[in-house]
Amino acid sequence: MTTVRAQCPTCGDVRLRIDELTVRICNDVLTPGAYRFRCPTCEQMVHRDASPRIVDLLMSAGAIHERWAWPAELAEQLPGPPLTHDDLLDLHVLLEDDNWFDHVVALVRRTTPE
Repeated sequence: MTTVRAQCPTCGDVRLRIDELTVRICNDVLTPGAYRFRCPTCEQMVHRDASPRIVDLLMSAGAIHERWAWPAELAEQLPGPPLTHDDLLDLHVLLEDDNWFDHVVALVRRTTPE
């Protein structure tokens, strides 16, 4: 069985069997590949970006792989202005109030045409 050397942020270099890591390939072209594994020492789940060359090497060695895609909602064009830093700060202030939900309902009712 093929052995792979990987790096855990806590434990440093660790050795894994090829079937102990999973290569993640995004269907979106601009997203780099990645792999993940559970560190055999500290049992922490580790995620690492990987170049196309590393992805190819791991796949050719027999690594498990999975394909994924960004949610379609990210490509939607939404009406209205973009969220600003001030909007985000206002939201944080609003959420500090125990009646935040009532305030949000009132805001939505004022901005929704009837």
